[in-house]
Amino acid sequence: MKPTNPVFTGINTTVFETMSRLAMAHGAVNLGQGFPDVDGPEDIRQVAADALMEGPNQYPPMLGLPDLRAAVAEANKRFYGLDIDPNRNVLITSGATEALADSLFALVEPGDEVVLIEPLYDCYLPLVKQAGGVPVTVRVTPPDWQLDEAALRAAFSSKTKAILLNNPMNPTAKVFSDAELGLIAELCRAHDAYAICDEVYEHLVFDGHRHTPLMAFEGMRERTLRIGSAGKTFSLTGWKVGYITGPETMLDAVSKAHQWVTFTTPPNLQKAVAYGLRKEDAYYAGLADELMQKRDRMAAGLQALGFNVLPCSATYFLTCGIDGLGLGATDVEACETLVRDAGVAAVPVSAFYGSDAPTGYVRFCFCKRNEVIDEALTRLGAFLTAAHAESA
Repeated sequence: MKPTNPVFTGINTTVFETMSRLAMAHGAVNLGQGFPDVDGPEDIRQVAADALMEGPNQYPPMLGLPDLRAAVAEANKRFYGLDIDPNRNVLITSGATEALADSLFALVEPGDEVVLIEPLYDCYLPLVKQAGGVPVTVRVTPPDWQLDEAALRAAFSSKTKAILLNNPMNPTAKVFSDAELGLIAELCRAHDAYAICDEVYEHLVFDGHRHTPLMAFEGMRERTLRIGSAGKTFSLTGWKVGYITGPETMLDAVSKAHQWVTFTTPPNLQKAVAYGLRKEDAYYAGLADELMQKRDRMAAGLQALGFNVLPCSATYFLTCGIDGLGLGATDVEACETLVRDAGVAAVPVSAFYGSDAPTGYVRFCFCKRNEVIDEALTRLGAFLTAAHAESA
């Protein structure tokens, strides 16, 4: 048999799916995969249901329904002061992952270098490689996840086509500072590089932090694609509705990739997301406040059990050091122990690195009902107490 595509051949099933399957097999509380365990606002879902029944249910415009494109433009103005033309600067996609694929396939040619910041979301590397790009990685490291200026400068060169930036960042829960974003913008301008910005957690920011798009920095409007996600903003991850904001010159190429990947997105979901983006400010503030309370609930419980809980400024996730807990020699072993013996699924942070990863950290997802968080903490406590008694 002729070989299959080497970019994808041999890639393991995503760690999130793997841990979810193990959670089901062991009856574990699943704090691995990053999705809420309740559905999003009922009024948004009702708009989708009504639109489904009323129709039409045929192909909507390839670039997206005009009303959703207008709502995305309005949101850019409302939250970030960005003046966006909905007819020329917005593209609707079937989720943020499709938006990332479209963007990379449209912009990156074989041999182009793409700067990535590790730890990184697991689809980034295969998508860059499938586009023919050469990944150039820079690391932020725990516990403070600071971006090293010298390392970032060294990563850029005449071969750099783009940087792919995740801000707020999964799994670190980091919000990049204005100084860090300014440095990235400076390097993009100096090296004539594009910026593909995965900003799906833009509204899940805590403790008074405010998300600032890289697009808002000097000279970045004409070279930046800004990707958002209805799944994260409205706790409707199964809908897979994403949106790209960018200059017409870039979106023209990206839309050509989009037309051969999914072409379009269900019209009833687009109508409902347009409604959702226009929800009152109280909705967005309430979303962040509710998640912050869940973060604090889980963080306090994990800290009391001996986990080293790292700071969390955004997203759904807490990263925890596991030294001294006796869970295994690596984070992978620790997660296997937790799901098998404690009945709680987490994700090893090493899965977010291409190679030579740190192995002393695991990631817990806190966008769950309070009773689920409490049950997970009770299980972890019982397991750790028994394990310590046995080793004493």
